[in-house]
Amino acid sequence: MKQNVKNIIFDLGCVLVGLDKQRCVRAFEQIGAEDVASYVRDHRTADLFFDIETGRMTTEEFCDEVRSMSRCKAENKEIVWAWNQLLVDIPDEKKQHLVDLKREYRLFLLSNTNDMHWQKCVKDFFPYHNLGVNDYFEDVYLSYKLQLAKPDRRIFEAVLMHSQLQAAETLFIDDVKENCESAAQLGIQVMHETTGNDWINAC
Repeated sequence: MKQNVKNIIFDLGCVLVGLDKQRCVRAFEQIGAEDVASYVRDHRTADLFFDIETGRMTTEEFCDEVRSMSRCKAENKEIVWAWNQLLVDIPDEKKQHLVDLKREYRLFLLSNTNDMHWQKCVKDFFPYHNLGVNDYFEDVYLSYKLQLAKPDRRIFEAVLMHSQLQAAETLFIDDVKENCESAAQLGIQVMHETTGNDWINAC
């Protein structure tokens, strides 16, 4: 663990929940949304999904956009299913480690995400024994609710202010280098996660 850390802010995707882009691609192809599948395959998700992750687009509008782009006739529930195939799971080992860390540190979650993915995680991935998402984290910060997304420094400033955190006493763990660099500019200690499991060994 880095020095003088009292607070840990976790990213969600790749840090906690596993991601499988190929499975998501196959799911969109399965429902006839090949054009959307190509966006996921070519890592162009920022072009298509930025509005949904910053709360500028509802789930219904997202589904309409998918149908418009691909000229598919999939129902909303099929589109939500396909998009949620990006998410794999949160291993029990990680959830137990969060439980252990919470005994010594204040834990927070900061994620660029959307309502569809978040509800999937809350329902299917975070439950562990009798625990749910609010048992791991003191506060949860989601881009679609804040209408801000990493690496915008304002989202980090909002977390520090709302939870009354000192930047120098806070560790931020994220798999995206640009997000880590933005947090570091505010004096936050950072860990660039590269395998999905680095933080378990380091914290």
